[in-house]
Amino acid sequence: MDSPQKELVVVTGFGPFRQYLVNASWEAAEGLQRAGLGEGIETHTVEIPVSYSKAQQAIAEIWQNMKPKFAVHLGIAPGAKCIILEQTAKNHGYKDRDVCGFSPANNCCIEEGLERLDSIICMKSLAKHFKGLGLDVIYSRDAGRYLCDFVYYCSLQYGQRRAALFHVPASGSLAHPETLVPQLQAIIQALLGQLDAYSISMQNQTGPREEECTRRHNTTNIVMCSGRLQRQWGPEC
Repeated sequence: MDSPQKELVVVTGFGPFRQYLVNASWEAAEGLQRAGLGEGIETHTVEIPVSYSKAQQAIAEIWQNMKPKFAVHLGIAPGAKCIILEQTAKNHGYKDRDVCGFSPANNCCIEEGLERLDSIICMKSLAKHFKGLGLDVIYSRDAGRYLCDFVYYCSLQYGQRRAALFHVPASGSLAHPETLVPQLQAIIQALLGQLDAYSISMQNQTGPREEECTRRHNTTNIVMCSGRLQRQWGPEC
């Protein structure tokens, strides 16, 4: 009997820019591909150039050609000492130039697009869960108005909000793949559990089977940012 087809998750990291000749986000992406994201998941990595035009093209190709279940984008946050889970991407305000010396037309991602887009995943819920487990994880709604934010907005737009952006430290002990990758792996697996719970709730129209989500992914306090799936005692996104 044929084995079930694996679901595709794309993980991206950025190429070199400024003084970061080796980008910790790309090292982490490569580490995740080697480590895998669990049974039934195929992991594919893409290195994103630090160029607005090339980055937008790369993201469009991911969603048009690969059609992943979900996309996880990794970027560095110089000075950060923790993993930052970004909830929101903004459409306007991109004035800083890329490695080619350009900024996007009208300083925006997509003309006539919404001012902001939120991931379907509730990052606040994930951050609270993993912070309770002792991981250095925080939640954010400001991704910085540079290539990370730009890529996130494009991916949320093309992928119907099925994307996430995690900022990781550019240097320090947590930036090393042997430390960072297992933490990212756990967060992404929990994220996929939240996504599966949402899919089940949409199929049943009566709410998810929380016990199944807990059994499969060992996560608690699952909250979807659409508001359709919330435990009464959980935080709001």
